[in-house]
This record gives sequence, structure tokens and C-alpha cells, in this order.
Amino acid sequence: MLGSFSTREILETIKMIQMEHLDIRTTTMGISLFDCISSSVEETKTRIYDKVMKYAGNLVQVVTGIEEEFGIRAANKRISVTPVSLTGGVSIDRDGFVEIARALDKACEEIGADFLGGYSALVQKGANRVETEFIRSIPQALAETTHICSSVNVASTRAGINMDAVREMGVIVKEMAEITKDRGALANAKFVVFANAVEDNPFMAGAFHGASEPECVINVGVSGPGVVNHAVKAAGPVDLGSLSEIIKKTVFKITRAGELIGRETARRLGVQFGILDLSLAPTPEPGDSIGEILQNMGLGQPGAPGTTAALSLLTDAVKKGGVMASSYVGGMSGAFIPVSEDAAMIEAVKIGALTLEKLEAMTAVCSVGLDMVAVPGDTPASTISGLIADEISIGVVNGKTTAVRVIVPPGSKVGDVVNFGGLLGMAIVQDINQYSCERFVARGGRIPAPITSMRN
Repeated sequence: MLGSFSTREILETIKMIQMEHLDIRTTTMGISLFDCISSSVEETKTRIYDKVMKYAGNLVQVVTGIEEEFGIRAANKRISVTPVSLTGGVSIDRDGFVEIARALDKACEEIGADFLGGYSALVQKGANRVETEFIRSIPQALAETTHICSSVNVASTRAGINMDAVREMGVIVKEMAEITKDRGALANAKFVVFANAVEDNPFMAGAFHGASEPECVINVGVSGPGVVNHAVKAAGPVDLGSLSEIIKKTVFKITRAGELIGRETARRLGVQFGILDLSLAPTPEPGDSIGEILQNMGLGQPGAPGTTAALSLLTDAVKKGGVMASSYVGGMSGAFIPVSEDAAMIEAVKIGALTLEKLEAMTAVCSVGLDMVAVPGDTPASTISGLIADEISIGVVNGKTTAVRVIVPPGSKVGDVVNFGGLLGMAIVQDINQYSCERFVARGGRIPAPITSMRN
């Protein structure tokens, strides 16, 4: 593998690792569960547990060995599975799905992985009886497990927006916030509502192993905001076209390093290499920030006029640099802006530079959406649903993935701080428009797909 890399590339990679926070943000093993479906809850959960242990049993050990050998840190070792709602057959109800969640959590704990994604449902056009039971199980499943992450895809550019599901999402977000209020509404941080969800996303909380995916794959998420930030700072006052070229070349190098690690991991585990998601994903660590990149591009604070344009340039350059370096770029690949996980974004919210409305505008040009935003605890379920509907509509109309991960800590007020620690960081409760959308949300039904969906 090393034969295809020049000495200069290797030395540049070493510099990025040692000085600029380059790491493998996640190595995620995707596992198909379709052959685990049976006629009973007991047999289904046993088959699921056994299959996850069979394929992922050595995941952490192998990835840790590669970390030590190559000197590139793999920050998270994760698992994704077929959307669990699709494994229910005709007999599994709400309680049965919770039992499956517990079995998956047990396997993840024994393997030593950080998170397991795929406690998910795809209901963009409607939900059947089993999917309805599954969705109602999500709050309890996330409250009673440690490692399980969940997502629901409520819309797509082809299908439109399932507003019945959107209305239900507001209700369950509030429910899971209430039953995990002793942990700062932690269940909210493990739940994402999607439009146009992708099948090979290695990042949590939205990862699942799609129906068209192979039996088992390794998907890698490489994140280099610190590397890009260093390159932007070093570039000085060049014009924006030149800055785009510098970012592209930097991301090219990040991508090459990531594919090397991903392919070696897959080889040692005896499974297929899937994709490389090269999304810039920040952490609370100083210097590892999308917000700092925007500041070094010339903005006084994230949220200042020009922020959406700067983020658009950054996201486009990341994608172009990635596809130059690899034919296996997938996932979402762009720039994440999770407010609680980015020190500069947290500061911008704290001083009032970055509002919820400006964040929504920024999501039109970046990878995902309103990610890890906190709103007051007395926010009605219908307002949460309206927030979700607004963000999801951006994805549907623009043919891109958008999502909402919203924290609603019971009893919290604007300006309060919710601290999750670790990668999840801390969220500052932001103001949200107080005018009601309850009658709009209560209409239900389906917002039709946009005319751009008719592409055949």
C-alpha cells in the first residue's frame, strides 16, 4: 500500500498528524441484518447479537493495532446496522424493538465500540404498522441503552415530506428529553431526523447500513478541520479563488491518508472497503473548528454577513479535493456545523453572533443541518416539528441531505448551558421563534415532492 505514496506525501501526513489534529474521526463497520429476521422477538434478537459479534468482534482490536502501526489516531470505532425497523417482520411490537435495542447495546458494549447506529426507520412516504410501533419505541430504547443511536428519514426529494411523521418527531423529541432529563436530555443527542438520508454515512448519530449495501463493509470518516484551518491561516490574504485551490489541495492529502487506513482496516478484518466520508467534523478541542476556519477566511465571527458564502466555498472545495483523491468518496462529505461540538461556534452563539435563523441559512450549503442545537425546555412539540419541517424542506428542494438533532432540556431557558462532555461538547440554549405553527403542523398529510424530482 505504501508504494503508491511519495516520501513527500508521507512527511506531509506526519506533519498533519503531529501538529494539525488530523485523525480518523470514525472507523464504522456496516453490517446487514436482513438474514436475522425471524418469526419471534427472541430468535431475531439472538441472531442479531450473534451476527454483530461475528463480524465486529475484533473491530476495536484491529483498528487499535493500525493506530499504533501507522501513528494515525482513530478517534471512534463504531458499528452501523440495517435499519432496525426493517427487521421487525410482522410480529414485533414496541416492546420487542426495545429488546432488540438492548441486544445491540450489549454487543456494542462487549466489543468496546463507541456507538452503534441503525436504530432507524425510513418513512419518507408513509409508515406501516410495524414502523409506527418502531418509532414509538425510540424514546425508551435510547433512554435504556448507552451506545445506541437512532434516526428517522421523513422526507426525500423523490417522495416529498411526510408531515404525519414530522408531527410525530416533535412529540418523541419532547418525550425522550423528559425521560432523560437527569442526563441533560442526552437521548436527544443520539437522535436525528433526516431528509435524503444516505446509506453509507459513517458518522453518528445518523449512521445506518442501507438496504443496497453489501453484507459487511468498512466506511471511514476522515476529519481535518485543524489541517484546513492551518492551511487557510498560512495562505494569507489571497483571493477567494486561490483560497479554494489551497483548500482543495489540502483535502486531497487528507483523503489519501484516510483511504490508506480504510483499505488496510478492511483487509485485516476480511471485509469489503466501502467509502471514505471526508466531512470536516469539528471537536471542542482548540484549533479543531469549522468556526475558526470561517474566521481565518475573514469573518469577524461565524454568523456575520458573508458566513453562508464562506461556508459554501469551504464545502465545495472539500468535495472537489476529495473526489480528486479517491473514487470511493461517499457518505455526506462536506462540512458539519454541530454547534455543541465546535468551540468557535459555541462562542459565537454565546455572544449572539450566531442565531438559529442564521444557522438554518448556513445549512443550505453545508453537509447536514441543524445539528446539536439546544432550545428552551418549554418549547412545544409542534414548534419542534415546525423547526424540523423547515430544515427538511431545504434538503428536499435542493436534493441534498439535511437533518435536525435538537436538544430540549426540560426546565432550561435561553442562555443556559447543557454540558455532555467528550465529543458531544456543550450546547447553549438558543432562542426560538415563539409564534405558533401548531395549526400548520396539525394538518398532517404529505407535502408533495418538488418539480425537480421529475428527472426520468
